Amino acid sequence: MNHTGRRSQLLGAGSVRAAGGDCTMAPDPWFSTYDSTCQIAQEIAEKIQQRNQYERRGEKTPKLTVAIRALLHNLKEKIALLKDLLLRAVSTHQITQLEGDRRQNLLDDLVTRERLLLASFKNEGAEPDLIRSSLMKEEATRGAPNPWLFEEAEETRGLGFDELRQQQQKIIQEQDAGLDALSSIISRQKQMGQEIGNELDEQNEIIDDLANLVENTDEKLRTETRRVNLVDRKSTSCGMIMVILLLLVAIVVVAVWPTK
Repeated sequence: MNHTGRRSQLLGAGSVRAAGGDCTMAPDPWFSTYDSTCQIAQEIAEKIQQRNQYERRGEKTPKLTVAIRALLHNLKEKIALLKDLLLRAVSTHQITQLEGDRRQNLLDDLVTRERLLLASFKNEGAEPDLIRSSLMKEEATRGAPNPWLFEEAEETRGLGFDELRQQQQKIIQEQDAGLDALSSIISRQKQMGQEIGNELDEQNEIIDDLANLVENTDEKLRTETRRVNLVDRKSTSCGMIMVILLLLVAIVVVAVWPTK
């Protein structure tokens, strides 16, 4: 089953039962554009196959070639439009991240089909039937299921489009609140860092003052030490003089004493 068929089945089951009653999902322009793009790709493949059959019979195919070229150009524009719609939906939070990944996978498949169809149109690739077969074989080989066939999460099961949007907005609001709290914490940490820096500057000034005071005290100690040494030398000299004087007095007394 091609992407268009799978998408049609999903749109056919668009009505879901919500908590308060029945709710029908609103149409999404991305899916309508995607369906028309898949139809264009299918039409290109059929026309390329028809052109190749005519050429093998030796018939000329100028009209088919012009039509295929126009369809390829239209396919390219449609894919560009899908990219723009997807980017806008993701950037404005209209869809969830999982939904964006699913749509991106579908878009990647379309881009691959476009390249293969262009190569086949230029007679550089396989026939369109072989291209479709190789795509289906490649998908089965790598075991990658269709992103639209993923099992829906329990918390979103049974919710309508509006309810999904409200749930997404609630998640975004919670994320914004978390970011605000984180910003507040970072601001407080920044303020604490600035206060610690100011305190360190003050401590450095105190240390510089203490260093100057210690240097001045050391200089005074050296000066006083020199004075003490000088006084000590002077006192030693005075003591020697007193001893000499006492000895001279004793000698004089001893010399004079017998005459009496």
